[in-house]
Amino acid sequence: MKKINTTIISLAQVRDILSKLDLEDADQIQKRTFDYVKNFPECDYETIDKAAKELASSDYVTLEQAYEILNVNPQTIPELRVFTSAWKKLIPTEELDKILSITQNAYA
Repeated sequence: MKKINTTIISLAQVRDILSKLDLEDADQIQKRTFDYVKNFPECDYETIDKAAKELASSDYVTLEQAYEILNVNPQTIPELRVFTSAWKKLIPTEELDKILSITQNAYA
């Protein structure tokens, strides 16, 4: 079976792409997805992409994990620890502070 290339994108980019569609011509999945992403804070997807790359440049977070963090936009260290515990990673508090700072600046 041939592997298809995949690209990780943020919910902000999904929102941008789907907002350009004529919803009258969109299929059910596109409509439902657009309804879903409208519930998240509006943000410029290029800013989110830049923040994701900045987060992924650390030794603690992959690019996929960076998008996961940015899509949910945690506000506190305990909220952020929910992600890191699921990843089975122990990240120092100082690094979590940096992650929160980058995330909050992306949505500022």
